[in-house]
Amino acid sequence: MARRGQEFEEKQKLGITKGLRKSEAIIKRDLKLISQSYTREYPLVVDRGSGVNIWDVDGNQYLDFSSGVAVANIGHANPDVVKAIRDQAEKIIHNASTDFYNKPIVSLAEELFDITPGKFPKRVFYTNSGTESNECAFKLARWFTRKHRMISFLGSFHGRTFGSMTLTAAKAVQRDHFSPLVPGVIHAPFPHPYRTLYNPETCDNDCIAYLEDVILKKIVPEDEVAGVIVEPIQGEEGYIVPPKNFHKKLQKFCKSHGFLYIVDEVQTGFARSGKWFASEVYGVEPDIITMAKGIAGGLPMGACIAKKDIMAWPKGSHASTFAGNPVCCQAALASINYIKKNKLWNNAEKLGKYGLKFLSDLQDEVHMIGDVRGLGLMLAVELVKSRRTKAPAKHEAVKALHKAFHNGLLLLPGGESTIRVIPPLIITKEDFETGLEILRATLKEL
Repeated sequence: MARRGQEFEEKQKLGITKGLRKSEAIIKRDLKLISQSYTREYPLVVDRGSGVNIWDVDGNQYLDFSSGVAVANIGHANPDVVKAIRDQAEKIIHNASTDFYNKPIVSLAEELFDITPGKFPKRVFYTNSGTESNECAFKLARWFTRKHRMISFLGSFHGRTFGSMTLTAAKAVQRDHFSPLVPGVIHAPFPHPYRTLYNPETCDNDCIAYLEDVILKKIVPEDEVAGVIVEPIQGEEGYIVPPKNFHKKLQKFCKSHGFLYIVDEVQTGFARSGKWFASEVYGVEPDIITMAKGIAGGLPMGACIAKKDIMAWPKGSHASTFAGNPVCCQAALASINYIKKNKLWNNAEKLGKYGLKFLSDLQDEVHMIGDVRGLGLMLAVELVKSRRTKAPAKHEAVKALHKAFHNGLLLLPGGESTIRVIPPLIITKEDFETGLEILRATLKEL
């Protein structure tokens, strides 16, 4: 902690950075040229990355507890992925997999089918992002069932394109002035043990009861519902971990009514939960599973995988120019092989438990911490003004992100006042402890 923090302070004293001198110049250009719809949390201008570290254009080094929003699971500039990208790029970069065949998309499909939940026959549609994966799932559910309604959850985040944005219910600004949205989507309460409208001990049962007794009896007839889409753990909302039996109960609900059970593993996939996919933690096998982020070592890629009889739509019903890009596929193969070779799910599970205990102990020291939660290397600290009222400490959360940044640690927000801890899965216990100590010092200073 001292080394990273001191390094930054010493450079400032010497006038080397002068408040991130090179960074400020680039930020000024950005403000003139780039859509400011992006949510930059603090003035980090990235130059390069390696493993668990990031360097900015002023030469300052940071420990990355953001992983590019759970993308860099195997670290930045992973050598295996870099080699796979270089080797494939020397052959061909793009060949329109929607029009012609190639080996990488087939090899990757075989790997994905092996690691995704369920040993039944599957098919895959490749995408370029998480939102496209969820758009694919939405379209596929409607096509297969010939029904148009979908059930999603309050607090969910499934993407920003029109279908996935309609499924999303995380922040009002994400929908503001974009209506009308895609019709037929209904949102239900998600079992949030800390901020539940119900009893925390029974919130999973209460949310299922809401689906049965309110949505199906008072809002929509069940014969119009195509499916239910859900995140195993709500990411954007600040890693909301539902009670352990919720997903089994939800899948049972879907099966009893003939709804497709669709699980969005965009943020929770590729060993981050301590398993290949968080669905395995909860003992469920989705009819459709979506993924992206950690799939290809940092390249823009995603996938929608469904049971073979569900993904039986005809030629031309869905396609994408860049879907199954051979470079991205080879990067994904290298990334999956690296996770396998190093059994990174073990590190995620072990350090996740350590981090959860560390943050729970910190809660006794810092009364501003209202809740600590997480699974694997998806951890969250929710800040409140008062533990009694649970009023979100929004200003303090923003201040904490900035202070941590100036102390050499990169973090991301979630929900209204939550700090997410999302380090690369390759992180050592020593580096993990360093980052947690920076976070501790930051919160105690506040």
